[in-house]
Amino acid sequence: MTTAPSGFQPGDILTRKQIHPVLGGSGFAGICPAKEKRNVLIFSDSKAGQRFGYRDGWLAEDDDHGPVFTYTGTGQQGNQAFEGGNLSILEHARMGRTLHLFIAVGKVPGSAMRTHRYIGMFKLDERKPFEIREAKDELGQDRDVIVFRLRPIGHYIREASDTLEPAPQSRMRFSRTAGRYTRATRRQSRVRRPQTDVDQVAAARDDLADAFEEREAAGGETIGQLDLSMRNSTSRLMFDLYNPTNNTVYEPTGTAASESITQALAQLLRARRYLNEIPHDQPLHLMVLAPTLPNVDLRDLLAEHGIGLVYRNDSGGFSEFEIGRSTSSTPHAFRCLNCPIPA
Repeated sequence: MTTAPSGFQPGDILTRKQIHPVLGGSGFAGICPAKEKRNVLIFSDSKAGQRFGYRDGWLAEDDDHGPVFTYTGTGQQGNQAFEGGNLSILEHARMGRTLHLFIAVGKVPGSAMRTHRYIGMFKLDERKPFEIREAKDELGQDRDVIVFRLRPIGHYIREASDTLEPAPQSRMRFSRTAGRYTRATRRQSRVRRPQTDVDQVAAARDDLADAFEEREAAGGETIGQLDLSMRNSTSRLMFDLYNPTNNTVYEPTGTAASESITQALAQLLRARRYLNEIPHDQPLHLMVLAPTLPNVDLRDLLAEHGIGLVYRNDSGGFSEFEIGRSTSSTPHAFRCLNCPIPA
């Protein structure tokens, strides 16, 4: 799936008139699928994005898999959808196509023809291919946008001017629809490919989140996605389940095994560091949402860190533990609230 760039080198400054005959595609859209060349061409323009309150670019922080370039999908009015060019990026691997990224840099002297720097070949991040964020559309209305997470393949160029600026302070955004939309898209993507053990755990996690959100909404609670910008960072933390009324973050897990619970714990502890900096009328509550009751050692581990627990009980409903005093060797333990299994 690594189509050769046919003579283009990362850093080359090119016009579309030079690009399309070599890599395929046509026109002036931001995303140009090229079926005959098995490519998808992606054109980023930071000036265009600024009109809508976002900017594409490299995250300043590499993760354990390396660098990430974030690219906002197409669609200038209303919520962006996985169709057209956006779908071609999401499905590029399954369709056997390579992503080629270009960034607008100026114009040909004496003309209106745009020039673009070739950044290199890319693929979607396999662990987290996209995020749904809130932004403005061209009419100034709030809407959900798709932000793809792209990882370079082979040689690429990374200019400091193309790197995002860290957030000066922590900030949180709430969306009623983004979390459910994200889960629905992940579910659709999974059915199009052979299922792995990782996919099965992810599917169980998403199903649990949907069921819990439905239960809370039926009880009159407001549940949606929390988008957390972290101070001095360009990365964000996303939580599908947040109740803004009582300031509670829920992190669902696909299993009640140690690995799943400790990963959720780490995510919540990281969030606490920044959410405590943001004023709110209610104290912050952090909860792990598990598909079954975790063992007592894991419950005590959560209690030691002040993390609550909600789990799906044998009747199919949800039971909650709260942190309280215990006679065990652990300073704090969970007390079960309205659940059939004693703490």
